[in-house]
Amino acid sequence: MRPPHSTDKRGAGSPPPFGRMDDSGREGYQAAMTDVRSQQGFSLQAPGPMAVAIWLFFVAAMIVAMVVVGGLTRLTGSGLSITEWDPIVGAIPPLSDAAWQDAFHKYQQIPQYLHENSGMTLDGFKGIFWWEWAHRLLGRAIGFVFFVPFVWFAYTGAITRAEWPRMIVLFVLGGLQGVVGWWMVASGLEFRDSVSQYRLAAHLGVALLLLGAIFWTGLEYWRGKTPVVAKSRYITWSYVLIALIFFQMLLGAFVAGLHAGLIYNNWPMMGWRWTPEGAFFNTPWWINFFENAGLVQFNHRIVAYLVMAVALPLGWRLRKEKPGKTVVDAAGFVFVLTCTQVLLGIMTLRTHVLIWLAAMHQINAALLLCAAIWLTYELRRLSAGVVVKHN
Repeated sequence: MRPPHSTDKRGAGSPPPFGRMDDSGREGYQAAMTDVRSQQGFSLQAPGPMAVAIWLFFVAAMIVAMVVVGGLTRLTGSGLSITEWDPIVGAIPPLSDAAWQDAFHKYQQIPQYLHENSGMTLDGFKGIFWWEWAHRLLGRAIGFVFFVPFVWFAYTGAITRAEWPRMIVLFVLGGLQGVVGWWMVASGLEFRDSVSQYRLAAHLGVALLLLGAIFWTGLEYWRGKTPVVAKSRYITWSYVLIALIFFQMLLGAFVAGLHAGLIYNNWPMMGWRWTPEGAFFNTPWWINFFENAGLVQFNHRIVAYLVMAVALPLGWRLRKEKPGKTVVDAAGFVFVLTCTQVLLGIMTLRTHVLIWLAAMHQINAALLLCAAIWLTYELRRLSAGVVVKHN
């Protein structure tokens, strides 16, 4: 029964109201509703490649932030403040005095507290706890920000089935980063006052591989895929540059792991010498490259000079020859970021690793790696001549 004074304003072709439609009318009802949605602008369209590119670049930016926060966690001595790994429940920080006391008690059992922070107050513990907690929370956030949009893009067809395996590999690599991170932390919970420099370098290395892979994939969605082409000398040197920057950042992890930035704080000499004193003091001789703080810092300096020797001439030459606008832009970024990185490195050393300078040094290193990847991509695209765009 209709309510009083009601009128039926439906036209002859309108769908019946809910509760008054039999099976025979479903097909016509669905067709009518589809027509209504299209008239009102509710049609669902798959996002384009640009949307996927923006998403991937945002994830890459989050990874850069993760690397920087990880570096700050290391510099503030906060990395061992959380002594357990719980990927799910661990996202919730202590919410009561009893919970804080329990977390602090667990920290008081490890060598770092016993040898370096004995007598630390609960408030002091909270100061280092929040750094490590933020680092781990950011890692979880990256996983969420990657997975949920991926499901949406895959559902709408913006990411084709052919691309699913690569995206899944990237997601798994991100999960592996969490496992490697805990493996690194575990090295400092029983016998060491700090984490192993080897595991620290492995943790950073996985992060950089993930950053490079996601950034490159984003470039493909932004600019279009390029077929494999014969390498020109510029492309070859751009690959060399990527390898050198990656290696240099791993050396930076060894510098951080050994606190090597706190010695030989003048430049360009090391004390009153050009080489560190007792560079090969440990036996066997090769272990000094990984465990002698002076030699590790020396190697970090030398590879910095190698990065300059490749990046600056390459960037200058491409800017001069102007093979293409995007190539010139990428080369300009490589040139400027390389100069900036050298200056930041010297300033960080001279100030005995001032924290905000060290953070800027690390941010710039990650940006330089991305710029070198972008330059390589654009050189490949230029050499290919014809761009094969994403479907």
